[in-house]
Amino acid sequence: MKRVLLAVSGLSPQIITETVFALHQQGRTPDAIRVLTTREGKSVIHANLLNSSDGHYYSLLKDYGISPESIDFSSRHLYAPTDQFGAEYDDIAGEEENERFLSLCMEHAFEATRDSDTEVYFSIAGGRKTMGACLTVAAQCYARPQDRIFHVLVTPEFESSRDFYYPPPVSVPLVLMDQKSRTPYTKETRYAEVSLIPMPFFSIRERLTDNHLKQPETPASLMLSLVREKKGELIIDMKSRKISWKGRELDLMPARMAIYAFFAFLKKGAECHAPACHGCEGCTLPINLILDKDCNIAELYRKHLAPYRDHEGMSDSGIQGLTAENFNSYRNKINRDIENSFGASEARHLQITSHGRRPGVRYGISLESERIRIVI
Repeated sequence: MKRVLLAVSGLSPQIITETVFALHQQGRTPDAIRVLTTREGKSVIHANLLNSSDGHYYSLLKDYGISPESIDFSSRHLYAPTDQFGAEYDDIAGEEENERFLSLCMEHAFEATRDSDTEVYFSIAGGRKTMGACLTVAAQCYARPQDRIFHVLVTPEFESSRDFYYPPPVSVPLVLMDQKSRTPYTKETRYAEVSLIPMPFFSIRERLTDNHLKQPETPASLMLSLVREKKGELIIDMKSRKISWKGRELDLMPARMAIYAFFAFLKKGAECHAPACHGCEGCTLPINLILDKDCNIAELYRKHLAPYRDHEGMSDSGIQGLTAENFNSYRNKINRDIENSFGASEARHLQITSHGRRPGVRYGISLESERIRIVI
């Protein structure tokens, strides 16, 4: 899986080499680097990191045996927000600049997460605090389960040094400044620690519809779409053996569809109509009653899903004769199919879930009955 580092940076480009160093130490060396900064930020990155003669980025790669060709990163991958006339901002200091920078973050977060075969590392340690906040918001909108938000912590006395870019393999003395007395002193780089801190976050991506993943949008419009989104209807079409939910479809094998339809009919026939199911007796069944009703499941299979099959020659150990073991196998496969098709956050409403503890575990579909429609 390709690793992409998407970082913000201001006038201290050390944060880029420090992040690459920390990722390399964890075995997560990025395959591509993209930096969101300002016009002045681009200048200092050019001068201090990407200078062909003494750039610290190239020194880092050489010191740690990383091939420059293995990482897709150059001056072409530095991006700054622009004003209405196309001029790049020197700083992100006002409301307009922050709005433009947020748009830039949304665009690049959207692009970086489009390919399912990538994992994106959002580095929020550089630049002004609002710049890191903007990239965090973008990550919360578009990040997937494999993506991460990172902050980088550096030993304080080295963090404040303009000459420290990463700990070299062979320690060297570095002149530092005492922050209280403002007097210089020397300290070996072996005492510098660079820590990569994963930041917890919640992503709304799995709740976005396909229409909202066609192009980058503003955080406000994405959040509003969640508020305005109509409640979905679960359609179980026995004729086509399809389950439909919020514009997406899942084809289920006949045996799995028979079991799933059985629980859908159970839910539709319940009298409780509770907005959230907690495993009541009307909506769920224990395994012994499910096995007692295996003839109902087999009838759904024979009549609606495989009407032309020779049922006389079928095995009695499958859908025609459920056991606790093969029921659990069917249920796990059904739930896995649902999660793969509709995403984890949606799947919890649609799966055949278990309630309670053994030996009193009960099984059923949690979705409200009025949101289920069965087509025969």
